Amino acid sequence: MAGKAFRKFLPLFDRVLVERCAAETVTKGGIMIPEKSQGKVLQATVVAVGSGGRGKNGEIQPVSVKVGEKVLLPEYGGTKIVLEDKDYYLFRDGDILGKYVD
Repeated sequence: MAGKAFRKFLPLFDRVLVERCAAETVTKGGIMIPEKSQGKVLQATVVAVGSGGRGKNGEIQPVSVKVGEKVLLPEYGGTKIVLEDKDYYLFRDGDILGKYVD
């Protein structure tokens, strides 16, 4: 369930722990982008998932994403968590907008 670096933290129920991808600081043409002009990063990598939430019939519904997948996050929301001096965000499975496929 949890990645190796997150043995001390495991999301509960339908929660998903993600690490946002780094913002692009240079354009394809080589122009440096100022920090204020960089948009909010909405892409993230899943680093840990909970066991799932309970459905209407009481059965556990598994989380729809897996560790290592790239996902699209909403612009606002999530709970910021600092683990091992790095920023991570905790979202509900239903708040994740989609996942990237190869």
